[in-house]
Amino acid sequence: MAESRYTKDHEYARVEGDIATVGISDYAQSQLGDVVYVELPDIGRTFARGEEAATVESVKAASEVYAPVSGEVVEVNGALTDNPAKVNEDAEGAGWFFKLKIGKEAEIGTLMTEADYQAYLKAL
Repeated sequence: MAESRYTKDHEYARVEGDIATVGISDYAQSQLGDVVYVELPDIGRTFARGEEAATVESVKAASEVYAPVSGEVVEVNGALTDNPAKVNEDAEGAGWFFKLKIGKEAEIGTLMTEADYQAYLKAL
């Protein structure tokens, strides 16, 4: 079963085996407003944890999406190119950005659990 982990920058990593599906949290999309453009990374590109990996633009602002863990991009959500509003409709489902083959499994443990993330949001 997939387990979602979160960063303080509101990215999530849904971990299944050695693959992390990455996107922005529902909270993040609600703060951005209507998403109008998403720039996705190239397949095969590698990122260190915390490195800028994608960009999301809304009617309010543009924001970077950072890699929550180190790894290599193995898939991108091309549907977002044609329909960036999927991020608003289902941020933590169909609105995912890219999938990483996890490079350093230990980094998963440094991310917040769902319960930790909910507590973090209440403190904002």
